Parts: sequence; structure tokens; C-alpha cells
Amino acid sequence: MMRQKFLGKLVATGLLLTGAVQIQAQQPAPFDASRLKSSWEVVENHHQGKAKFLSAFTFVNTGNKPFPAKGWALYFNFVRSVTPGVLPGNVKVENVNGDLYKFSPADNFTGINPGDSIKLNVEGDAWAVNFTDAPAGFYLVWDNQPEKGFPLKDITVRPSTTARQLMRYPGDKTAVVTPTDIFKQNAAVKDIPAAQLPLVFPTPVSYTATGGNLVLDGVPAVTTDPGLEATGEFLKKELVTLLGKRNATGNSSIAFKNDASLAANAYKLQVTPAGITIAAGSSEGAFYGIQSLKSLITPAAWSGVQKSVSIPAVQVTDYPRFNYRAFMIDVARNYHNKRDLLRILDIMALYKLNVLHYHFSDDEGWRLEIPSLPELTEIGGKRGHSSNWRNMLPPSYGSGPDTANAAGSGFLTRSEFIDVLRYATERHIRVLPEIETPGHARAAVKSMETRYYRLKEQGKQKEAEEYLLTDLQDKSQYRSVQNWNDNVMNVALPSTYRFLEKVVEELQAMYREAGAPLPSIHMGGDEVPNGVFEKSPACLALMQQDSSVKDVNDLWYYYYKKVNNILRTRGLELAGWEEAGMRKTTIDGEAQSIPNPDFVNDNFQLNVWNNVIGGGQEDLSYRLANAGYKVILSGVSNFYFDMAAMKSFDEPGFYWGGFVDVDKPFYFIPFDYYKNSKVDGRGNPVTPAMFVGKDRLTGFGQSNIRGIQGLLWSETVTSSDRMEYMMLPKLLGLAERAWAQDPAWAREKDTAKADAMYAQAWSVFSNVLGKREMPRLDNYNGGYNWRIPTAGTSIEDGVVSANVQLPGLVIRYTTNGDEPTIKSPVYTSPVKAAGKVVKLKVFNTRGRSSRTTTVKVPQVETQLKNNKL
Repeated sequence: MMRQKFLGKLVATGLLLTGAVQIQAQQPAPFDASRLKSSWEVVENHHQGKAKFLSAFTFVNTGNKPFPAKGWALYFNFVRSVTPGVLPGNVKVENVNGDLYKFSPADNFTGINPGDSIKLNVEGDAWAVNFTDAPAGFYLVWDNQPEKGFPLKDITVRPSTTARQLMRYPGDKTAVVTPTDIFKQNAAVKDIPAAQLPLVFPTPVSYTATGGNLVLDGVPAVTTDPGLEATGEFLKKELVTLLGKRNATGNSSIAFKNDASLAANAYKLQVTPAGITIAAGSSEGAFYGIQSLKSLITPAAWSGVQKSVSIPAVQVTDYPRFNYRAFMIDVARNYHNKRDLLRILDIMALYKLNVLHYHFSDDEGWRLEIPSLPELTEIGGKRGHSSNWRNMLPPSYGSGPDTANAAGSGFLTRSEFIDVLRYATERHIRVLPEIETPGHARAAVKSMETRYYRLKEQGKQKEAEEYLLTDLQDKSQYRSVQNWNDNVMNVALPSTYRFLEKVVEELQAMYREAGAPLPSIHMGGDEVPNGVFEKSPACLALMQQDSSVKDVNDLWYYYYKKVNNILRTRGLELAGWEEAGMRKTTIDGEAQSIPNPDFVNDNFQLNVWNNVIGGGQEDLSYRLANAGYKVILSGVSNFYFDMAAMKSFDEPGFYWGGFVDVDKPFYFIPFDYYKNSKVDGRGNPVTPAMFVGKDRLTGFGQSNIRGIQGLLWSETVTSSDRMEYMMLPKLLGLAERAWAQDPAWAREKDTAKADAMYAQAWSVFSNVLGKREMPRLDNYNGGYNWRIPTAGTSIEDGVVSANVQLPGLVIRYTTNGDEPTIKSPVYTSPVKAAGKVVKLKVFNTRGRSSRTTTVKVPQVETQLKNNKL
């Protein structure tokens, strides 16, 4: 009934708005927005010797009438904070909220004549290095049509090419990673024959090739012990994908056996020329046995229905190192739909990951239907332009004025989420939902404000206040890390806790209906800004009434005690970001944060993300684990997959925590990551001195490390293809480190020996990816858009040598300036190309390619002269 009333109100309001919009639409726009051409470029980093940069916006009037001198605002999103004010050119720039900015005419702005242009130099904080740092989502709004945004169509981001554009600060390690740098990095990777590579991935505890092959020309008979029936059916469906629905003609068979001697997640796999046996401690272990069986099958078999498949005879005994092997997807900043989630679950299952952390709410979106609170998705699941944004959220991350933008707007319905839960449960993956609180909560805060005003206008004051998350008299001033000034739930309001109880209640109902496990809920907890609550009458009153709340900092502990009680009464554990387990204090008169002793015995599970090497908090994971908190290693330095793979203008992603390629999760040593940290957050080499005085993990602390998690925040991830590009192959480094036992190179105390052992392990891993797993992902589930690495090059005496990070991938090249295609020559040996421009691309098995590597090869005489100089 509540939903019907709400929708009825929207319809009634909508009729009025429709009439107003129609009147506006009849008024011609003062200028055709498609005739305003725009471009943006970095002028310089380290502007004026400070940690800021200067960039230039250029607008060209390509129309036949002047661009107006007044009556307009030009909106855009920018991930960098901009210095507000009136710019030369008499245009004002100001922040609206979050990452939304606008240009508007100052008093003396004279417009832009046809054929003319205006250049606006804008200062931003920190620096800009790659194309995803650029502003996006430009649209015009006219004063006489305030509800409509007109997108700019012709927008160019000019590449940065000079040192002043690319160097972040004096002493920056390098302007960009060059093809020569890549060649040197790849040179350590040995090309290992495919026949010598292990066939089960991630690395199992024990693997023995026993000789011979099992050949299947159809689906064989499958028998199962009690409790393993569903697992047997799952394997049958997988075999139908490979072999069609025909039955095998031979006497081969597949048997699933219970083995009480094995742990629940352990299995034994035996393949002989006569058949397959999977023994397991439970259906979970049997499921992992299926994934290992699939990895034995040649990658090309997944390209379509096969006449037969040949499976090598092996014996495998296996179980995971960590019981918690997780991946987080953020669907709030930019939306990712049900299809994306199912494809993520398929890839997680293949590589034996077992927790999907579903980050469905944040400042920029609420992506899960809660039927009793329809505003959460009617308002919080929609972004676009409005004169007051009472009926939607503002554009973020370039989503633009149109509410139909697939990255900006969207949510999972209740039934869709239940489908996802069932799909995950069938694959022995638990979905951990995250209600981001009390900060990062603007979508919820504003949705409940809209609910409040709607009901208040109907005279329903008590009902209006039931789930309100805002102290409407709060005069506190703050800015979050993402520049929002109104994104925090007020922790002194009883209605905040009623809201959380209602959402938790509905989540539990969905999980029950899906038959999915829900042992815990993630309640967020990160990045609550300074200044919040300080001038809230509700918070000030609470401090007077409750003697345990002596100051604003104590509100944090008050909040988490209340939230923990909400979950405990429902049989749930609390999960959160690291801040949920921290307490603010002073040490030697300086503000510090320490593990909070209050919640140590409450089984809090914390994702510790802040381990930026060189940032001062490198030991935070270990300090919290040593204190007794249950820790999921989720550090930005190795596991934030939204970090760019390398420093290049054309490489998407952030880099505030360093650049993260597939090697970063692979070389991570969970119980001593100091040992194998190679570079700091800015790319500088790391020495053991960096970690002097840092807490080391104790034996007790080890028992509190539950597992490892990779994370994909979606600020720069605006499509399914970009999502898969950022995930893969990084996810395989995570899978190896979370599943495989502690590698010998990580335990070796002799540094030289450890380095040599690691180099060999990295070569094996790189070859497995290049020759088996990435070719598998070219075909599996229709194929994934994984990141194909660019070629490395070396030039000597007019000869170009090339290599690739993952041996087995094919390099093709041209010497005539054309872009390489699938028909271009394959690189097999160094190419003589003195005086020519050589272009190279790396290709996968389906003809998709990397970005182009372009090298200008000097004449031999020129190169010899330069070498002498």
C-alpha cells in the first residue's frame, strides 16, 4: 500500500511536471548544444610548485549564431577538486556537490561568436595523469528550461605527451611506463613449453600426472553418494555445454563419493582412461573438484560444442589455504546489472573464490529494491539533471543529465537479487551485502529526505520522521573525501536505527526466500569526514543525555554498539571497513587511531584497505589482527583492481594507492607482506628500512586473518567491458594467493634464493595465464574482455626486439605505419627496421588486441652517434 501511495503521488506530481516540461520544450533553446565543441587537456602538474595541476577547457562555437552571454550553466563531473572562482574569460566555476561542477557566465562575459573559442584554465588538487582523470558528462542548462540538460556531443580529451603534463611532482619516478620499461620487466619471464605447465589452477596441494587420457565423446553416466546429487547435476550441465546433450558411447563414468576424512572444502580428484572420481568432504569440496576437472580441459574446448574432449589422467588432492576468498564489486558509483553479476559469479566459481561482497549503496546510488522503502531506488537508484534534485540524485562520474544512462541509473529488483543469490549459492559463493553507513550514505539520506517531505506535505508528520536519516537542524559543515557535504546518516536519531532494522529485515527475508546463507552483513564505516555532527542539535542533546558519549568522537562507538546489537539480535555478525574497529586518541599530544578494545570480543570482521606503502599505515592489518579483530586483507597496494595497471595516459583507473597489475596480488605474502613489497605507492623502490618500527603479525594475529579480498570500485568503471578489463587477469593473482598454500619462495629466508625462486614461480604463473587461462577466458561463458598487455620493445642497431608479459600471446607488427591487424606478420624474432616506424599489438586467440605500441627506429648511424654521446 505504501508503494502504491508513493507511486500515485509521483504520478500526480508527474502530471504537473509533465505540463511544465512541455511548456519548456516549446521554447527554443537559445543555442544548439551540439554546436559547442569542447576539449580538455592537462597544462601542467605541480602547478606553481604545489600539489595541484592546471588544466585547460576549450570551447569552440561551430554554429552560425553567437553562444549567449548569459542565461546558461554548463555542468560537468570532475574527480579532482577544483579551485572555485571567476576565471580569466569572465566565466565562473563552482562546485555543486560531490564531483559535479558548473561553469556560468560572470558579469562581463560577452559570449562566443561563431567560429570563435574560449579557453578556461582551471586549477585542480593533486595531479592528473591518465584519461580517466579527465572531466566528463558535459551538459548545458538554460535558465528558461531549468529541468532539462542538453549534452555536449563533441568532446575531446587531448593526450598528455610532455614531462610537465605527466610528471606528478619533482622526483616522480617516471613520466610514463615506456615500451623499453615493459621489455625490461618482461625479460625476466621464461618461455616455458606448454607441455611442462601445471594443468590445474589455482595451484593444488598435490598434483600427479599418471599417464594416458580419458576421452569423452558425450556426457557419461554420473553417480553420486547421498548429499552430492546437486553437484552431480551441476557437472552434467557443464559437460552439456562442452559436448552437447548426447551421451558418451564408451563405458566411462563419473562418480562423486563422500569422504568423511576430508574437510568440507577439500576434495580428491582422480582421472583415469576409464573415468573420473571426485571424493569430497561435502558438496562444496566436490564443487571445487569440478572446477579443477574443468581446468584440465584444453582452453579451446570452451569455444563451442565439441565432438570429444580429452582429459589427461591425474591424481589431485586439494584444499584452500584461506576459507575466505572474496571479491567486491561496487555497483553504487556506476551501476552493474544482473548479467554483470552472474558473469562475475561464473568467473569466481571457476577460480574457487567463495564470497561476493556486494557494495550496493553509497553516495552516488542505492542499487537494491527494498519494497517497504521504495524511495531508496525511485530516488537513490536514479541520476540525472533536476533544478533541485529532490526527485533524483545529481550526475556523478560523467553520467550526464539523462536518467536513462545505464551507468548512472539502475537497480536490482527484489526478484533479480534473489535470482543472483540462488545462482551464487549453487556455486558455493556467499553474497555479503553492504549497507554503507553512516558515511558514504548520501543516496539513502536523500531518498529518506524525499520520503519525509512527501509525507509531511500529506500531514503525516510521525510517519514522515519514521525513517529519517537527517537532523534537519544540523548546521555542521564538512566535506567528504569525494567532496559531498550532506552524505552522513545522523547517528543520534532513533529513526536511523529504525531504517537500518527495516533494511536488515528485508535483506534477511530475501536470503531466506533464496535459500542462501547470510551469516553477516557489512555495515560500511569508512571515511566519515571531520566536522560531521559538531553542530547537530540531536547529537548535542545525546551527549547531554548519555554519559558514555562525552564528545563527537564517542558518537562513533555509540553508533557501532547500536548497529552491532541490531545484527546480534538477528543472529548476524557485523562486518565493516577498518575504521569500525578503530578508536581516536592522542599519543604524545598528537591525534592517533588505535584498535578499539571495546569491540575486540564481538567478532567484528574488518576489511583493512589502508596499507599504502609509504603512507604510514602499512601495518594496520596486522595491528588489528594482533588486537583480536577478524581481518580480511583488502589492501589498496595489492588488491584494489580499480587502480590502473601501469602509468600511461591511455591506461584506465586510479593510482592514489599505486599502480596494480596482475603481479601485485600474485607476489603478496599474507602473513609478511613487508617482505615482498617492491615499490611504494608512488612507484619508488622499497627497502626493509621502510618497515622498521612497524608491528609484525603475531601467531595470535595469524589466527585472526580470515582471508583475502580483491576489490573493484567503479568510479572509472562505466561499462561491462571496462569492468572485465579491470578485473582480469588481476583476479587470477588473487585466486592463486587465496587458494594455493604458502609458496616456498615466501618462506625462504635467504633473500637471493627467495628472489630466484620467486622469478621461477612468476614465470610459471605468467605462462599458465598466457597459454591456458587467458585463452580459456577468450571462450568461457562467451568470452571475457580481459586486459591484453601491451608489447615491450628494445631497439639496438636498427633492430627491434619485442616481448610480452604473458608468453603464449601473439605479437603482430607493421613497419609501414599501419595499425597491426590479425593479418599482420607475427613477431617471432627481432625485426630490422632502421629509419622506420614500427607498430605492434598483442592479440588474443579471438583476434582482440591490446593498445598499439609505436616505436620510431632511428637510422643506425644516428643511434651509434647518440650512443657515443
